[in-house]
This record gives sequence, structure tokens and C-alpha cells, in this order.
Amino acid sequence: MERLLRHFEEEREALTRRLLAMGGLAEEQLRQAVAGVINRQAMVLETVLQQDGPINDLQREIDAHSLTILALHQPVAVDLRAVIGIVKVNSDLERVGDLAINIAQRGHEVVGHPPLPQAPLVERMGRHAATMLRDALDACVRRDAARAASVLAADEDLDRLNAQLFRDLQAEMARGPELIGPALGLLLIGRHLERVGDHATNIAETVVFMVSARDVRHQPPAGH
Repeated sequence: MERLLRHFEEEREALTRRLLAMGGLAEEQLRQAVAGVINRQAMVLETVLQQDGPINDLQREIDAHSLTILALHQPVAVDLRAVIGIVKVNSDLERVGDLAINIAQRGHEVVGHPPLPQAPLVERMGRHAATMLRDALDACVRRDAARAASVLAADEDLDRLNAQLFRDLQAEMARGPELIGPALGLLLIGRHLERVGDHATNIAETVVFMVSARDVRHQPPAGH
């Protein structure tokens, strides 16, 4: 029995390391996509568009490994929640990679036009979303419910930034029809960044479930 428990722990730790590697790829892909937009670097954006394969490969590997662990060890309680949580986080990270691709695609449209004054706000949203993602992954690896809760609170700030971007770009588009194209591009990039925050929130909610078996989805933040 002790040998089986030790083997399960080793398998789970190996799975966590692969998940962390996938998180690092998703975070770097997001960082490059935002930097390519802000710095108007079409080559960087093109590089991001070619990076989807490794994340997809890792997603399949982690899912397969998780199913193997479930079949061989049949974990229960906290161990079962840990493996199921990894599967859920794996899916959210794959979606973050897809969103980075979407940002790079929209970025190609934006960099072909003169820069808009709302670009620094998009950069700020990018930093905020990346921080949320990094903190959520750290909470997952450390099984830290308190850190996960801080990610849930941070999502409101990202939503406010996205609402501000929407208002500012609406005003920008009213200045002239030639501004509609690039403004819509930035608007969609902001939406993609807001969705990255949603996936970071999903990861944080999964961490809370893994640690304490509490389902905090669809619940308002404390104080609301």
C-alpha cells in the first residue's frame, strides 16, 4: 500500500510539472502577443501564430496521463479532486493559448494603421491578465486557496479596464471612419484579454475546489 501511495504521488507530481510547463508556454505566448501589438512588431506576431502546436501537444499528453492515473490508482477524496482539477486547469491553459493566437491575428490588423492613444490601456490589461494567470498557476502548484482567492478579486479590476477601453474606443471611432478598423481591432484584443482573466479565474476556482472541496463558481466576490 505504501508503495502504491508513493507511486501515485510521483505520478501526480510529474503531472503537475507538465502542467506548469504548459502554463509557462501559455504565459509566454500571451506576453509575446501583447508585446507584438504594443510594439507594432509584425514578426513577433507571426511567431506567436506558429506556436500553437506545443501547447496542443501538452494538452493531449496531460489529459492522457490523467486518465491513466485515474484508471490505475482510482484515487478518492482530495487525491481525486487533485487529478480532476489538473484536467480542468489543462483545458483553461489551452484556451489561453488560443486567445494569444487570436490576439496575434487581430494585432496584424492593428499594426497596419497609425497607433491609437488607447494602446497603453491595452498594454495595462495585458500585464494584469498575465499576472492573474501567473498567480493562478502558482496557487495551483502550491495548492494555495488564499492566493487563488486574490485572483478572483483581481478579475473585477480587469473587467473595469475592459469597460474603460470600450468607452474610450467608442469615442475614438466617432472621430472619423478611418479609425473604425484599428479601434475595432483593439476592442477585440481587449475582449480576448478579458477572457484570459476569465480563464485565470476558472483556474483559481478549481484550486479552491481542489484544496477545500468548495465550489465557488458563480458566486459574487466577498463584500457584494
